[in-house]
Amino acid sequence: MRFGQKVVKNRKWILIVALILLIPSVIGYLATGVNYDMLTYLPGDMETMEGQKLLLNDFGKGGFTIVVTENMSKEDVSEMAERYKKIDHVSTVLDLNKVIDPAVPRSMYPEAIQKNFDNKDASMVVVFFDTSTSDEGSLNAIREIRKVSSKTCYVSGMSALVTDLKNLCEEEEPKYVVIAVALSLAAMMLLLDSYLAPFLFLASIGMAIIYNLGTNIVFGEIAYITKAIAAVLQLGVTMDYSIFLWHSYIERLDRGEKDEEAMADAVNDTLISVTGSSITTIAGFLALCFMTYTMGLDLGIVMAKGCALGVIASVTILPSLLLAFRGPLKKTRHKSLIPDTTWISRKLTSRYVVYIIIFAVLLVPAVYGYQHTNTVYDFAKILNGSQGLSDEQAPVMKANDKLQEDFHIGTTHMIIANSALAPEDGVAMSEAIEDLPGVENVLGIDAFLGPAVPREMLPSEIRESLIAGDHQLIMVNCNYKVSTPECNQQIRDIKEIVGEYDPTAKVIGEGPATKDLINLTAKDFRIVNFISIGAVFLIILFVLKSLSLPFILVAAIEFAIYVNMGICGYTGLELPFIVPVCISTIQLGSTVDYAILTSTRYKSERMAGKSRKEAVQIASRTSIPSIIVSAVGFFTATFGVGMYSDLGVISTMCVLMARGAIISMLTVILILPSLLLAFDKIICVSTLGLREIYKLESSNHTGRKEMA
Repeated sequence: MRFGQKVVKNRKWILIVALILLIPSVIGYLATGVNYDMLTYLPGDMETMEGQKLLLNDFGKGGFTIVVTENMSKEDVSEMAERYKKIDHVSTVLDLNKVIDPAVPRSMYPEAIQKNFDNKDASMVVVFFDTSTSDEGSLNAIREIRKVSSKTCYVSGMSALVTDLKNLCEEEEPKYVVIAVALSLAAMMLLLDSYLAPFLFLASIGMAIIYNLGTNIVFGEIAYITKAIAAVLQLGVTMDYSIFLWHSYIERLDRGEKDEEAMADAVNDTLISVTGSSITTIAGFLALCFMTYTMGLDLGIVMAKGCALGVIASVTILPSLLLAFRGPLKKTRHKSLIPDTTWISRKLTSRYVVYIIIFAVLLVPAVYGYQHTNTVYDFAKILNGSQGLSDEQAPVMKANDKLQEDFHIGTTHMIIANSALAPEDGVAMSEAIEDLPGVENVLGIDAFLGPAVPREMLPSEIRESLIAGDHQLIMVNCNYKVSTPECNQQIRDIKEIVGEYDPTAKVIGEGPATKDLINLTAKDFRIVNFISIGAVFLIILFVLKSLSLPFILVAAIEFAIYVNMGICGYTGLELPFIVPVCISTIQLGSTVDYAILTSTRYKSERMAGKSRKEAVQIASRTSIPSIIVSAVGFFTATFGVGMYSDLGVISTMCVLMARGAIISMLTVILILPSLLLAFDKIICVSTLGLREIYKLESSNHTGRKEMA
């Protein structure tokens, strides 16, 4: 008994098991943690990551925030700092107003300390947590700090940013699914020939999505980007499988087959076709796993797993649902809005040279735009996006602006140095760092005191917070924004200076970690693109048994990717660093199926003895409806979320995926047929099963010439 017959026979048990599996899946989903700190995906052996561990283990400090207070007396600021000390997970509070001992003349302290002390309009309070930047303890501490602070206190830093990010994600994520489902449902009801079938599609896909999200419990936690787009993306890329089964089932019913027989045959056909097409999508996702920056591994495994579960659901759960509702399905069928595409295929083949020229003309500006995209690594920009967030949505944005405005601080680096470093060397090192462009001040035990004040004069609370065992902590405040060329050069200069005085010292913080991220991902993206293209190439080679078609198909979809990304180069849209590589691999893996569908039909028609023009016309005419439905389904699942979301990275990624689906659709419909016609001779010579056809056509052509 074949697989399809087994599914039909056991359809009731399949539905029962599918419903039961939802229970542990929901439990697993609720128990899966979410990581909102994108820097934690850097390799653990990098200096910045090792330094973070050292800071947490030796100093008991992980995340931190700088609270800016405006128009508050020194006494009120000190009172506020005392409140902060009582909050759970607050390790240390540095009230810079208390650095100066009243018994010591102000003139003896370094100028930077005097400036902080004498700033009449604003004060800084540095609060360290005993948990990491994105740990729930740090995030709860941020919330409590905001609660006990007055309206003129502004809480800045990465932990505050992660807190705002988490709040936004938890508010928006449920709405993403609702938007994607509603728009996909509307599109499918119009484009398919049934009003009820799309509801059953979404029920089947919804179960697969829940299984996917529930099984993420084995990872412990997933990235917030993965959680936010996993359901939407899985819906978009696996809708094809349901549509294919439906079309196959209906075709057999229309030929007069009985319901169960038609479904069994449709399942068998779908299993073969869907398995082949899903492999390219899975390969695209798995390519992300080769990133050293392990967020790629996170997203790649979750989405590859989701795609595989989507295939399983489409050949087990969906057939069972369709048979269970066979009566209502027959009553709710209607004519599809997609018109007959015969005239389109004829126009395409009669003017194929025009489309080849369009392809060649657009390629140059597309590549130029692709190479001039503006990639950003600043996490505030990644959160904020192009539309901007309100102060209520992301208070950290205003706090960061206040820190820049009142104290000229764009970011803070931290140096973990040897505590045995001689005071005179510590002062010299701090002064050398302060002389660097963009450095506002250096706050460390020697920098606080200067050469004229003994360490004993520094309050014990501050002294103990800056020295722990064999290490001392030095903070470097600079007025450059993270990830800018100026900030990265400054970090290189700081490391060079620090190395002269203490070769074992580590420079850590958001700035150094982001600099490492830039260097790491630049290499990662090249590797991932190479692997994804190579994997898809080999899959097409195996499926179509051709040496030339993989080049043509990959070139067509890569052209669509370059157009999609190139538009960003001309519009100036700032792309969060993770977006380009995700779009490139996802668009390639999920839309190359359009090209494979057309090429497979073209090959079969050529093998059946059709001329090149007739074969391309038939392939184009029969493939266009399926391509349109698939692309529109992907578009509706992602575009609405992109338009709705206030999170920059989610909005940008979804809009580009939606646009990419449409561009790939247009490329396959308009340009691929022209490429098949233009390279027909090469394709026939290099494709298994077509060489004999080409030889026969050549011999017939030669014979006609001789007769003439």
